[in-house]
Amino acid sequence: MNITSTLIAQSVVFIVFVWICMRFIWPVLIEAMRQRQEAIAAGLQAAEDADRRLQEAKSGAQDELAKAKEEAQAIIEQARGRAQQMVEAAKDEAREEGARLKEAARAEIDQEVNRAKESLRAQVATLAVQGAEKVLGESVDAAKHADILDRLAAEL
Repeated sequence: MNITSTLIAQSVVFIVFVWICMRFIWPVLIEAMRQRQEAIAAGLQAAEDADRRLQEAKSGAQDELAKAKEEAQAIIEQARGRAQQMVEAAKDEAREEGARLKEAARAEIDQEVNRAKESLRAQVATLAVQGAEKVLGESVDAAKHADILDRLAAEL
Protein backbone atom coordinates (compact mmCIF):
# COMPACT_ATOMS: atom_id res chain seq x y z
CA MET A 1 0.00 0.00 0.00
CA ASN A 2 1.01 3.33 -0.86
CA ILE A 3 0.73 6.29 1.46
CA THR A 4 -0.34 8.54 -1.38
CA SER A 5 -3.20 6.29 -2.42
CA THR A 6 -4.31 6.05 1.24
CA LEU A 7 -4.20 9.80 1.57
CA ILE A 8 -6.16 10.29 -1.62
CA ALA A 9 -8.73 7.67 -0.55
CA GLN A 10 -9.09 9.29 2.87
CA SER A 11 -9.41 12.73 1.26
CA VAL A 12 -12.13 11.45 -1.08
CA VAL A 13 -13.97 9.79 1.84
CA PHE A 14 -13.61 13.03 3.87
CA ILE A 15 -14.94 15.14 0.98
CA VAL A 16 -17.89 12.74 0.57
CA PHE A 17 -18.49 12.87 4.32
CA VAL A 18 -18.39 16.69 4.31
CA TRP A 19 -20.72 16.80 1.28
CA ILE A 20 -23.22 14.40 2.96
CA CYS A 21 -23.03 16.44 6.18
CA MET A 22 -23.52 19.69 4.25
CA ARG A 23 -26.40 18.25 2.21
CA PHE A 24 -28.36 16.33 4.88
CA ILE A 25 -27.16 17.08 8.43
CA TRP A 26 -26.15 20.76 8.29
CA PRO A 27 -29.64 22.09 7.28
CA VAL A 28 -31.26 20.09 10.09
CA LEU A 29 -28.72 21.45 12.61
CA ILE A 30 -29.16 25.02 11.32
CA GLU A 31 -32.97 24.67 11.55
CA ALA A 32 -32.74 23.29 15.10
CA MET A 33 -30.40 26.14 16.10
CA ARG A 34 -32.77 28.70 14.49
CA GLN A 35 -35.76 27.22 16.34
CA ARG A 36 -33.81 27.19 19.58
CA GLN A 37 -32.79 30.83 19.01
CA GLU A 38 -36.43 31.78 18.36
CA ALA A 39 -37.53 29.91 21.49
CA ILE A 40 -34.92 31.70 23.58
CA ALA A 41 -35.90 35.07 22.07
CA ALA A 42 -39.59 34.34 22.75
CA GLY A 43 -38.76 33.33 26.33
CA LEU A 44 -36.79 36.53 26.87
CA GLN A 45 -39.64 38.60 25.41
CA ALA A 46 -42.15 36.78 27.62
CA ALA A 47 -39.96 37.42 30.66
CA GLU A 48 -39.72 41.13 29.79
CA ASP A 49 -43.51 41.27 29.28
CA ALA A 50 -44.08 39.47 32.56
CA ASP A 51 -41.71 41.86 34.35
CA ARG A 52 -43.51 44.85 32.80
CA ARG A 53 -46.92 43.44 33.80
CA LEU A 54 -45.59 42.76 37.30
CA GLN A 55 -44.48 46.38 37.61
CA GLU A 56 -47.87 47.56 36.31
CA ALA A 57 -49.65 45.23 38.73
CA LYS A 58 -47.54 46.51 41.62
CA SER A 59 -48.32 50.14 40.78
CA GLY A 60 -51.99 49.24 40.22
CA ALA A 61 -52.07 47.43 43.57
CA GLN A 62 -50.52 50.45 45.28
CA ASP A 63 -53.10 52.72 43.63
CA GLU A 64 -55.93 50.41 44.68
CA LEU A 65 -54.53 50.22 48.19
CA ALA A 66 -54.39 54.01 48.39
CA LYS A 67 -57.97 54.22 47.11
CA ALA A 68 -59.10 51.61 49.62
CA LYS A 69 -57.41 53.52 52.44
CA GLU A 70 -59.10 56.74 51.35
CA GLU A 71 -62.48 55.02 51.13
CA ALA A 72 -61.94 53.41 54.53
CA GLN A 73 -61.04 56.78 56.01
CA ALA A 74 -64.14 58.34 54.45
CA ILE A 75 -66.31 55.53 55.83
CA ILE A 76 -64.74 55.97 59.27
CA GLU A 77 -65.40 59.70 59.15
CA GLN A 78 -69.01 59.09 58.08
CA ALA A 79 -69.41 56.60 60.92
CA ARG A 80 -67.97 59.09 63.39
CA GLY A 81 -70.31 61.79 62.11
CA ARG A 82 -73.28 59.43 62.30
CA ALA A 83 -72.29 58.39 65.82
CA GLN A 84 -72.04 62.04 66.83
CA GLN A 85 -75.48 62.68 65.33
CA MET A 86 -76.88 59.69 67.20
CA VAL A 87 -75.33 60.92 70.45
CA GLU A 88 -76.78 64.39 69.90
CA ALA A 89 -80.19 62.92 69.03
CA ALA A 90 -80.08 60.77 72.18
CA LYS A 91 -79.13 63.81 74.25
CA ASP A 92 -81.99 65.84 72.78
CA GLU A 93 -84.40 62.98 73.35
CA ALA A 94 -83.18 62.60 76.93
CA ARG A 95 -83.62 66.35 77.50
CA GLU A 96 -87.14 66.21 76.10
CA GLU A 97 -87.96 63.14 78.21
CA GLY A 98 -86.52 64.89 81.28
CA ALA A 99 -88.65 67.96 80.58
CA ARG A 100 -91.75 65.77 80.17
CA LEU A 101 -91.01 63.94 83.41
CA LYS A 102 -90.37 67.24 85.16
CA GLU A 103 -93.70 68.64 83.92
CA ALA A 104 -95.51 65.45 84.93
CA ALA A 105 -93.92 65.60 88.39
CA ARG A 106 -94.79 69.29 88.68
CA ALA A 107 -98.42 68.56 87.73
CA GLU A 108 -98.56 65.69 90.22
CA ILE A 109 -97.09 67.94 92.92
CA ASP A 110 -99.69 70.60 92.13
CA GLN A 111 -102.45 68.01 92.39
CA GLU A 112 -101.08 66.77 95.72
CA VAL A 113 -100.86 70.37 96.99
CA ASN A 114 -104.48 70.97 95.96
CA ARG A 115 -105.58 67.73 97.62
CA ALA A 116 -103.69 68.68 100.77
CA LYS A 117 -105.30 72.15 100.76
CA GLU A 118 -108.75 70.63 100.38
CA SER A 119 -108.03 68.16 103.14
CA LEU A 120 -106.77 70.95 105.39
CA ARG A 121 -109.80 73.09 104.59
CA ALA A 122 -112.09 70.23 105.56
CA GLN A 123 -110.14 69.64 108.77
CA VAL A 124 -110.12 73.38 109.60
CA ALA A 125 -113.83 73.59 108.97
CA THR A 126 -114.42 70.61 111.24
CA LEU A 127 -112.19 72.13 113.89
CA ALA A 128 -113.94 75.51 113.52
CA VAL A 129 -117.32 73.85 114.00
CA GLN A 130 -116.02 71.96 117.03
CA GLY A 131 -114.50 75.15 118.40
CA ALA A 132 -117.74 77.04 117.84
CA GLU A 133 -119.70 74.27 119.60
CA LYS A 134 -117.44 74.53 122.59
CA VAL A 135 -117.57 78.30 122.63
CA LEU A 136 -121.31 78.45 122.21
CA GLY A 137 -121.92 75.43 124.30
CA GLU A 138 -124.42 74.18 121.84
CA SER A 139 -124.38 71.82 119.01
CA VAL A 140 -123.96 73.40 115.59
CA ASP A 141 -125.75 71.55 112.86
CA ALA A 142 -123.34 70.97 109.96
CA ALA A 143 -126.14 70.33 107.49
CA LYS A 144 -127.84 73.65 108.27
CA HIS A 145 -124.68 75.61 108.24
CA ALA A 146 -123.08 74.04 105.12
CA ASP A 147 -123.09 77.39 103.41
CA ILE A 148 -121.15 78.95 106.25
CA LEU A 149 -118.69 76.06 106.22
CA ASP A 150 -118.18 76.36 102.44
CA ARG A 151 -117.46 80.09 102.74
CA LEU A 152 -115.06 79.40 105.61
CA ALA A 153 -113.30 76.69 103.60
CA ALA A 154 -112.99 79.03 100.59
CA GLU A 155 -111.45 81.77 102.74
CA LEU A 156 -108.86 79.39 104.12
